[in-house]
Amino acid sequence: MELCKFFFITTPIRPSFPYLKIRSLKCSAETTTHRLKLAESLQDETLKILEWPSVCNQLSAFTSTTMGLSAARDGLVPIGRSPEESRRLLDQTSAAFALHLPPDFSGIENVSEIVESSMAGQLLSIREICAVKRTLRSARDLFEHLTKISLQSERYYPLLEIFQNCHFLTELEKKIEFCIDCKFSTILDRASEDLEIIRSERKENMESLDCLLKEVSTKIFLAGGIDRPLVTKRRSRMCVGIKASHKSLLPSGVVLNVSSSGATYFMEPKEAVDLNNMEVRLLNAERVEEQAILGLLTSEIAQSESEIKYLLDRVLEADFAIARAAHARWMNGVCPVLSSSDFKNVGSLSIDIEGIQHPLLLEASLKNLSGPTSKTSNSIIWCEANGMMGHLSSDSFPFPVPIDIKVEHETRVVVISGPNTGGKTASMKTLGLASIMLKAGMYLPARNNPTLPWFDFILADIGDHQSLEQSLSTFSGHLTRIRKMLEVTTKKSLILIDEIGSGTDPSEGVALSTSILEYLKDRVNLAVTTTHYADLSLLKEKDPQYENAAMEFSLKTLQPTYRILWGSTGESNALSIAKSIGFDEKIVERAQTWVKRLMPDKAEKRRGLLFQSLMEEKNRLEVQANRAAHIYSNTMNLYHEIRDEADDLVRREEALKAKETQNIQREVVTVKSQLQTIVDDFEAQVRTASIDQLNALLKESESAISSIIEAHSYTEESSVTETEKSFLTLKLGEQVLVSGLGNKLATIVEAPGADGTALVQYGKIRVRVNLSSIRAVPSSDTTPTENSQSNIKKQGRRIRSLKNLSEASDSKEVSYGLVLQTSKNTVDLRGMRVEEASHHLNLAISTTGSNSVLFIIHGMGTGVVKESAQQILRKHPRVVKFEQESPTNYGCTVAYIK
Repeated sequence: MELCKFFFITTPIRPSFPYLKIRSLKCSAETTTHRLKLAESLQDETLKILEWPSVCNQLSAFTSTTMGLSAARDGLVPIGRSPEESRRLLDQTSAAFALHLPPDFSGIENVSEIVESSMAGQLLSIREICAVKRTLRSARDLFEHLTKISLQSERYYPLLEIFQNCHFLTELEKKIEFCIDCKFSTILDRASEDLEIIRSERKENMESLDCLLKEVSTKIFLAGGIDRPLVTKRRSRMCVGIKASHKSLLPSGVVLNVSSSGATYFMEPKEAVDLNNMEVRLLNAERVEEQAILGLLTSEIAQSESEIKYLLDRVLEADFAIARAAHARWMNGVCPVLSSSDFKNVGSLSIDIEGIQHPLLLEASLKNLSGPTSKTSNSIIWCEANGMMGHLSSDSFPFPVPIDIKVEHETRVVVISGPNTGGKTASMKTLGLASIMLKAGMYLPARNNPTLPWFDFILADIGDHQSLEQSLSTFSGHLTRIRKMLEVTTKKSLILIDEIGSGTDPSEGVALSTSILEYLKDRVNLAVTTTHYADLSLLKEKDPQYENAAMEFSLKTLQPTYRILWGSTGESNALSIAKSIGFDEKIVERAQTWVKRLMPDKAEKRRGLLFQSLMEEKNRLEVQANRAAHIYSNTMNLYHEIRDEADDLVRREEALKAKETQNIQREVVTVKSQLQTIVDDFEAQVRTASIDQLNALLKESESAISSIIEAHSYTEESSVTETEKSFLTLKLGEQVLVSGLGNKLATIVEAPGADGTALVQYGKIRVRVNLSSIRAVPSSDTTPTENSQSNIKKQGRRIRSLKNLSEASDSKEVSYGLVLQTSKNTVDLRGMRVEEASHHLNLAISTTGSNSVLFIIHGMGTGVVKESAQQILRKHPRVVKFEQESPTNYGCTVAYIK
């Protein structure tokens, strides 16, 4: 075996050159490095072209830390380098978006420079060490808060996952807290035993020195050597003040200083020299010990440099997640979805975005951003509905105009055509910026669930060609950039090219553009280009991997609408515009002839009138759809209102029963009291009456008792009998009261059947009810009790209102829906002054929906409120008409609102 092995090595089949392999590897490595550097350079330029730094600056207003603010303003918002990383960033944003309130980042500082100083061997100050301690404590509090909410719901776990593998350096925090009082920025005595001993000795020495100097100063004062005892410090030594004329009172004393006038000397007594020297020595020893303690803590911070920086990075990541969620709430954004590259069914979309708006253009329609937000303002943003997109009415013209972007999986090249200033470049920039925002885990200002693929490189060649001279140098610059882009593209790249092939001869420009697009078709995920070359739009007919899109242009207003029409080719509309502004018809006709000569294959396909008619039909259908949606909304509102009234019937029935029970109980008490009075009077008269008077007294008492019973008796049996009779005479078209509808007035539309039911119509609703729940409307010649009269009177008002409203609704072209008085369409002005009643009525009219009815209850009274209300109804522009009170509808006016 050894021999065979040796023979194989020493006798190769063909010669090998190891140095060539090494050189080949070196060349390959150099090529890869060059390609990566070129890709990074082009990517950075593309971020500037697509105004990503401005979006980052917009996001900076929602950061909570100085680190996040600085990084966002520098355009350093993290962008996912893989689909998994972008999904993780999106999950973090979604978790933060679900929070009720943003977490607290107060106390967290950017201590990276402090840590760098400790690593360089510089002694940290007490303030810097305390900043490290506050940051560690606040980061730990943030982690504990996220842990607590994650236990409540798993949807917050992506935020907690940020702090995995973090070391919060609790021991270092405790050491700093043990040694330093950060509130007063002082080193504590307990920091070391030597410091505690030194400070104790210094305290005792200072007490002895102070006592000695006070005693000496008092003696000087008593001797007239000073106006008042004075103990002070000069040249870091304690001394006493003495007049220059009495200097002799301190023999052998040392003069430390003299006042500006020269009248006072500051002298150190001989007895205080040793004590002052001790104070100086102890003070120096204390400073040395404090420096040693600070040096020890600085060393501890330097040793924890990697843990602290990793923790700061994780805090910054959490800050960006919260900022992205606040930014999403501010612009009413929605979470994008990453489309899978494996899902390639025919007709499926790789890009499906509805109603997206450019976030920088959208900023003008939203709340102004004013620098970094505090926790309080961030909380306000969190709780408010800040997205103005949701508040734009269908009648208003939103800015910027929302656009739809729909690209199928099989499509590799999209050619956007259309007039200048029509929005082609802005639409392409919006797509590129949306792709970057998705990679960065940001929500998009769009509708529904926008779907995009993950692009590894997003490269753009976009310039303002209206402000640049189309010279050779400009054209060469664009070609150079496109050549570099072609070098680094992959199957996952997005390429954006504005006005491809412009700036040179049109025929050569078309040929070069076509060749570039053919090259890109097989090497990128998607390429989007804008052009004025009509020939590029014809590529779709030859290859299904191409797609056309056009910017809509209104021939009526001669203005672009900034909407994208997918699958269409844009028309220049030059001849239509020239004709509409009054050009001579001969000039226009001659131009049309030249168009046919220059583009015969295109001339037959120009169907301007057909296209215009199709757009008019599209607009008409949109109007009908909006009208149908409005009718549906009004119907659902009415449905919910009726359902609320029906739900309230049980409570009202119980309240009526309780009230009736109270009335009956009061009547029973009254009857008992009256009967007891009659019995007491009868017994009193019997004691004094003769036998002949007994019969008269008895008859008189019986008569009184009978009258009381008759006065409080109910005619329920007679009414029941009358109702039963009415059932036997029910006819079509007859109006009855239905208890199942709250004793509302309804009309018989089908005679009662053998099953004991009848079909009635209430407003626009038909329902089958039992005969037991139907009773006839009481006639005017009946004589009910006082309570029943008031009930019938109220019911008459209700019935009259319903009848008047039904007639009004039938006589008008505008449909007011189901006319029904409820608590929501009724304003009660009774008991108010004229000014207050006018204010409430104007407010009620303003807040009432379109094509609605408003019931105004003003009561009888003096009629002042009624006259003021009807004067307002006559002048108000929203009031179509109003019906005044009738004999059966006192105190209530009905108004019809536009």
